[in-house]
Amino acid sequence: MRGGLIGAGILMGLTSAAPAAAQAPARISLRPFVMISEEAFAASKTFDAAFGGSSEPLYGGGLQVTERDRFYLELGASRFRKNGQRALLASDGTVFRLGIPLTATITPLELTGGYRYHRWSRVIPYGGLGVGWYRYKESSAFAAPGEDVDTRRAGLVLEGGAEIRLHRFVGVAVDAHYTHVAGILGTGGISKDAGENDLGGVAARLKVIVGR
Repeated sequence: MRGGLIGAGILMGLTSAAPAAAQAPARISLRPFVMISEEAFAASKTFDAAFGGSSEPLYGGGLQVTERDRFYLELGASRFRKNGQRALLASDGTVFRLGIPLTATITPLELTGGYRYHRWSRVIPYGGLGVGWYRYKESSAFAAPGEDVDTRRAGLVLEGGAEIRLHRFVGVAVDAHYTHVAGILGTGGISKDAGENDLGGVAARLKVIVGR
């Protein structure tokens, strides 16, 4: 009799616990971050002529939201700003720097989402895709009417990398970041002569993330 009562009690406990577990809310984590990236721009001739190199740094930050530490949604913003000079491209490919100063500013705002693969305890690979909105501004003190540029375009984002957990509330992520932003360049100047209209490229990024 006593054994039957114990068995009935265990059965009742299991049946009452099952719905509670099934209704457990998904764990949401808010994780702000700062980042630095080095981007090899697709418009390599244009950037090399204007700034002396086709790879440039961007700095920024944002917020990542994870669900059960598996799925993530991330909003990030960054900025590039550098002084250079106007240039011309000859028909034989020779670049002539004109000595006319210019300042270029690129401001990306990107929304991405993806999945985090839990295969190891401290290293978490991830991959995702998304869209971005990119503002390109170019100005010069000696610009003729219509030479300065201030335009915006949308683009495609692909990313993949891994996060290393250094502490319960601190992680470092390293990833490769690809963007394709057609239509901002290529309408005038050396980018038109070089046939380059993509403001995107491939970047290596380092992020410091605060949160679980």
